[in-house]
Amino acid sequence: MIDSNALFAAILGFVLGSIPFGLILTKAAGLGDVRDIGSGSIGATNVLRTGNKGLAAATVLLDAAKGAVPVWIAAHFWPGTEGIAAVAAVAGHCFTPWLKFKGGKGFATAAGVLLALAWPVLLVCAAIWAATLAVSRISSVSSLLTVFAAPIAAWLMGYPQIVMPLIAIAVIVWVQHRANIGRLMRGEEPKIGSGK
Repeated sequence: MIDSNALFAAILGFVLGSIPFGLILTKAAGLGDVRDIGSGSIGATNVLRTGNKGLAAATVLLDAAKGAVPVWIAAHFWPGTEGIAAVAAVAGHCFTPWLKFKGGKGFATAAGVLLALAWPVLLVCAAIWAATLAVSRISSVSSLLTVFAAPIAAWLMGYPQIVMPLIAIAVIVWVQHRANIGRLMRGEEPKIGSGK
C-alpha cells in the first residue's frame, strides 16, 4: 500500500523541482534558449555562459530554493517524508517534464535540499566544494566530489536518517554529469578561467 504522505511529498518535490528557472530567466532577459549554448543544461553554470553573472546568481538561488522549499513543506505537513521530497526535487530538476525530461545537473538543487535537511552538513559540504574547486579549478570535479562526500559527512555528523536520500541524490547528480566524467577521463574538461 502506498503511503499517501510519501506520495504527496514526492509529487510536491518533483513539481517544484521541475521548474526550469535557468531557461525562464534567460528567455525573460532576451538571451534566448540557454539549451542552445555550452552544455545545453538549464543550470547556473550554463546560464553563466550567456555572460550575465546576475542571471547565473539568480538561477543558483532559485534552483536551491526549489530544493529547500518542498523539504520544509514536507517536514511541516508530513513529518518523516523529507528525504522523499528531497530526492524528488532533484529528480524534478534533472528530468523536468516541461523540457522532455531533460534538465540541469542538479547540484544547486541538491545544495538547497541539504540546507533544509541538515544545514550543518551543508556547511561542511560547502567547505569541501570550495577546497576542491580551489585545487582542481574544475567545476564538475568539485560538484562530483561534494555530492559523493555528503552522505558520508551526514553519517559522521549524526544525521543517519538522510544518508540514503543523499546517496540517491548523489547517483542522480553523477548520472547527469556523465558527459563531464567522460571529458575528465579524456583530460578534456575545461578549467575555470580557461576560456574553453
